[in-house]
Amino acid sequence: MNKLFYKDTIAGLEVSYEQLLTDVTNETTYSLFCKSDSYYTVFKQIILSILIGQEIILLDADFSNDEIGKLLGEDFLKAEVTRTIEPLGKIKFSDIHERIQANKDSWRITLFTSGTTGLPKKISHTIDSISRFVKREDNRKDNIWGFAYNPTHMAGLQVFFQAFINQNAIIRLFGVDRTTIFDLINKYRITNLSATPTFYRFLLPADHVCDSVLNLTSGGERFDENTLHLMQQIFVNSKIRNVYASTEAGTLFASKGDVFTLKPEMFGVVKIIDNELYLHRSLMGESESLNLIDDWYATGDLIAVQTEVPLTFTFISRKTGMINTGGYKVNPTEVEDVIRTCNGVKDVYVYGKKNSLIGNIVCCEIVRSDDCLTEKKVREFLQFKLQEYKIPRMVTFVESLATTRTGKILRSQ
Repeated sequence: MNKLFYKDTIAGLEVSYEQLLTDVTNETTYSLFCKSDSYYTVFKQIILSILIGQEIILLDADFSNDEIGKLLGEDFLKAEVTRTIEPLGKIKFSDIHERIQANKDSWRITLFTSGTTGLPKKISHTIDSISRFVKREDNRKDNIWGFAYNPTHMAGLQVFFQAFINQNAIIRLFGVDRTTIFDLINKYRITNLSATPTFYRFLLPADHVCDSVLNLTSGGERFDENTLHLMQQIFVNSKIRNVYASTEAGTLFASKGDVFTLKPEMFGVVKIIDNELYLHRSLMGESESLNLIDDWYATGDLIAVQTEVPLTFTFISRKTGMINTGGYKVNPTEVEDVIRTCNGVKDVYVYGKKNSLIGNIVCCEIVRSDDCLTEKKVREFLQFKLQEYKIPRMVTFVESLATTRTGKILRSQ
């Protein structure tokens, strides 16, 4: 039986590695940009771009022509971006790695930040920068990946390359309902799962057990201790890893909890100024949108240093995410972490609402796992756990939280 490459219950699609290579090598046209709601089409176009050593631009399927024009220029919409190519002919999977290395200097992949606070930024990566943490090893050949990301963004690409280079199966979990996710994990015996904390909280309450998952990775948002504890109840055999990555730089740090340790190879290319994380330009992708200060990029991520030697730190919040209320600064992620420990809370989003007297009012939206939870019960729970100015003045119960294209909580500024 041919080895499975991709399974997508939404599209009713199941593709083997043999079929994948046949589809790729029989292509007679190549387009500079890929804009499709088919994950398989995106994967296929990325592989083709590598094999012919050409740049590929990944666009979200819901990008309008107006957005594309702003991102790439109006002339791009009128340009000829598709060309005829000679079919590549039969290629063995064992030849893929050699071809990737042969084309590493000419190949580029261009993607865009999620654009939650304005126009997305265009970032281009090389093979080296996109695959910094990708490992090709014999002991990974039987891994089966749960795919819980959008494939046109950094996190999804990291999972795709890790799975593809080791010829692992990919099972789509992004955009699937909760019951189906658990069914797919257990049916296909998924061993590796990478997702945002928002995705993991979507799986709550912890009333299922998935014993096949051996490696669970969280990224894109702060992974709070409560969510970590609940995931351990579901994924009972899993090692849990927390990663820090960005569209601009790719994957940079990993830890077993929320405390990151700076590895020796990062000395000299990472620094902290006024509690903000800075990265040297050598870690960054290629972009005209990066605002560099003497070759350093300010990430906008605030951190708290735990120890100086070795340098260990935790992430606090986005610099732009702090809420100013009545002369105090409130870290929304701190408040969210506390609210999530309240019985009956599945997930929460804390934000500031403009107020002419005190600057901002702290507000929150709560997704309940128990309909008996009331605003009164939330306030009673918080009164001994948070200072008064941190307790949300407005509490709204919602069916779900708005998310970005990458599956993170959508945070307005």
